[in-house]
Amino acid sequence: MDSWEFILGYYNYWIAVFLAMAGMYIVIARGNLIKKLVGLNVFQSSVFILYISFGKVEGGTAPILTAGVDTYSNPLPHVLILTAIVVGVATTALGLALVVRIRDEYDTIEEDDIHSQDESM
Repeated sequence: MDSWEFILGYYNYWIAVFLAMAGMYIVIARGNLIKKLVGLNVFQSSVFILYISFGKVEGGTAPILTAGVDTYSNPLPHVLILTAIVVGVATTALGLALVVRIRDEYDTIEEDDIHSQDESM
């Protein structure tokens, strides 16, 4: 297997790694709380892609017993991701609600401004 086959054969894993790095960069490099929530959601999407990639078996079908089918794909990662999406939406909503409360209290959503106001108190 040459290097191009390795890169193109695992493109979904490369996308997951790229999204994870981009999401972590956004969380670390940005001071805006909304941008940090967006970065967390990008990182979360990379985990979803990774788990879904693990669950697919090449040549596998849905796990329904039929004659002549020997290879099945595991449905558990897909079910776990559906649950994780619901939890992710709820967590994002909670995070946005906290950002609204922080903005009401500090009149800003920039992390540095919030820290400087806390230090001056």
